[in-house]
Amino acid sequence: MLTGQEGRHATTVRRHAPGEEVYLTDGAGTVAQCVVRAARPGELELTVLRRQAEPRPDPALTVVQAIPKGERGELAVELLTEVGADLIVPWAAERCVAQWRGDRAAKSVARWRSTAQQAAKQSRRAWIPGIGEPADLAGVAARVRASALAVVLDADAPDRLADLGLPGSGEIVLVVGPEGGITPAEQHALAAAGAASARLGPSVLRTSSAGVVAAGIVLSRTGRW
Repeated sequence: MLTGQEGRHATTVRRHAPGEEVYLTDGAGTVAQCVVRAARPGELELTVLRRQAEPRPDPALTVVQAIPKGERGELAVELLTEVGADLIVPWAAERCVAQWRGDRAAKSVARWRSTAQQAAKQSRRAWIPGIGEPADLAGVAARVRASALAVVLDADAPDRLADLGLPGSGEIVLVVGPEGGITPAEQHALAAAGAASARLGPSVLRTSSAGVVAAGIVLSRTGRW
């Protein structure tokens, strides 16, 4: 039985009817292929045809996303979820225009998590990406040190992301700066933690789109795509 918010969405928005095929996931790798037996307001009665478990993606892809202003944050989360990021960490970089403090931080993280969940359903992902708590520079540097590979996106870097060697396993971290760019102090701290710098291509992308392009390049080279 599919009830609650998902049941209401399935019957009132998607309007699933008996005989239709539906896929359910717990967001942690398990997927059930089902067929609708009965549809009532707010709930679906389903027969499970088969189950499968998808292993956790490896190498894992984490995107440290400098907090954009306005709705560009949710746009970045939506696109990163669709392309395959496994964890998205909001970064309060020095030049971020948007500032998350107090209740605003909690509400903003909640919106990002809701966006990731909806985008994961739309793109039929068995694993819903995590949304981390807002990180400062020290937190980002700690994640860089613990990763198998960390790359700071820099339009002026001599090396291309497409040319860097990638690990076969572990965590790959992509660091996306704010619209105003990463400060020299931030760049130095991340480099000292072990991050490489790389550019995407000849054009400079917005912070809300740079991460998804970088993620696509990386995932296409790891064999996950």
